[in-house]
Amino acid sequence: MSSLYESYKEALRRGHVATLRERHDAAIVAYREAAKLAPDRALPYVGMAGALARLGRTDEAFGAYRAALDRAPDDEGALRGYAELLETKGRPAEAATTYDRLAVVLDRSGRLAAACDVARRALELAESRGRRRLVQDLVVRLRDNSEDDAAAQALERAMSVLDVDRVSLAVAASEAPEAPVGGEAAAPESSTPEAPPAPTTPIPPPPDPVALRLAFEAAIANGDLDEARRQAVATSVAHRTLGQFHAAIDACYEALAIAPADPGIHFALAQAYLERGWRSLAADKLVLIGRLAQLNGDTASLARLCDLATRRFPDDPRLTAMCA
Repeated sequence: MSSLYESYKEALRRGHVATLRERHDAAIVAYREAAKLAPDRALPYVGMAGALARLGRTDEAFGAYRAALDRAPDDEGALRGYAELLETKGRPAEAATTYDRLAVVLDRSGRLAAACDVARRALELAESRGRRRLVQDLVVRLRDNSEDDAAAQALERAMSVLDVDRVSLAVAASEAPEAPVGGEAAAPESSTPEAPPAPTTPIPPPPDPVALRLAFEAAIANGDLDEARRQAVATSVAHRTLGQFHAAIDACYEALAIAPADPGIHFALAQAYLERGWRSLAADKLVLIGRLAQLNGDTASLARLCDLATRRFPDDPRLTAMCA
């Protein structure tokens, strides 16, 4: 790896560590250094924005989030942080619009439960027919996955909002006066109490790649390479969940330096390639996994590969031959 790239990684690491230790001024300095070394990447600006927001430097934080989104419009960390800052500063309509974008990104990447939570929050912040329809659509699709704990919990939270909507409509209908035969509207005998407001359930926080990265470094320092490999893969998955694909791939490369033949690392890398849209690289990686599995007699990895290949690469003859 080039010395420039190593300097970028080191600056980013210092920013993450300073953030974890709540040394936000130091974090800003480190993230700015990383941004200068890799000006096309969104991740340093996302970290910088978070640190600025914690110091109450709101205008600068908004600027850093916008800089991140200019570089990566679908960056989930930037969208989430920007929406949360807008919400905190009393700008619910703008926050809801940003949550709308985030819900689309999450849905597109297959994270249906997370998309439903974000869409629900947008609906709570700014009611609209379109937002209610989106939540209803996600609820219908989530019901097919409700055996998964995260999906079941997201479904329950969304249904609580939709149930309140239905109660409000029913109350409004019951309060409408009936027209008597003579044509005059009769006054209602008593007013129906208003439905209770929808409870605000916070969106579950995403996994913290900073904490996982520190666990990875601690395992390296202790000489526990197996634990270091697991933490590196977990770090990659956490970055992927936040839409930080370059960081996710970097974590996989670090894990491969420890365990180059580990199928879990190669699967994590293939998933990152797929979510980035790099289908040919992902297919090549799956072919490599298949060859490693055949050499090692690893039937579990081969079965996992074939399941993924059937869904995503049904026309790739290399993978079809492996799974025949």
